[in-house]
Amino acid sequence: MKIDGNSIRPGNILEYKNRLWVVTKIQHTQPGKGGAYMQLEMKDIQSGTKMNERFRSSETVERVRLDQKDYQFLFAEGDLLTFMDNETFDQINLDKAMVGEQIVFLQEGMKVMVQLYEEKPVGIELPEQVVLTITEADPVVKGQTAASSYKPAILENGVRIMVPPFIESGERVVVNTAEFSYVERAKDAK
Repeated sequence: MKIDGNSIRPGNILEYKNRLWVVTKIQHTQPGKGGAYMQLEMKDIQSGTKMNERFRSSETVERVRLDQKDYQFLFAEGDLLTFMDNETFDQINLDKAMVGEQIVFLQEGMKVMVQLYEEKPVGIELPEQVVLTITEADPVVKGQTAASSYKPAILENGVRIMVPPFIESGERVVVNTAEFSYVERAKDAK
């Protein structure tokens, strides 16, 4: 299936230069001059080598059709992550590197989509959004609320994100796992 450059997300498996690559990191860049592009960090599924590549939003790339199966994350031990098949209750162990930098959002009991190529696990797709608690947030600077400025905050998993000035320490927020960004205040928040 062909997808355009700006539709690529972490966890996607791409066929590029006659090899299968898992996308581990993305960065959307819009330079002042020229068109926008997506900077990708990809890892070869067979050899494990990494490669950085740029795709313009007008370019298309082949996304590999994979079998997808629901699994539940159980626990991490060393460099291995243990997942359980929700239908058969079989357990599989996968390397942490397969998740990439999104591993900081992996929580016990979380349902994930394990991607299989010829019945072999090749990637993991986390939920698009997770709810986490802010453990540390800078206080609001007087007069700062008039501008649409954001302030730094630290999540319970140690990730630093930018949040609106009205978000305080202890609040629960929805975070985009692909972009490491604030989405909204969690619905269960007071």
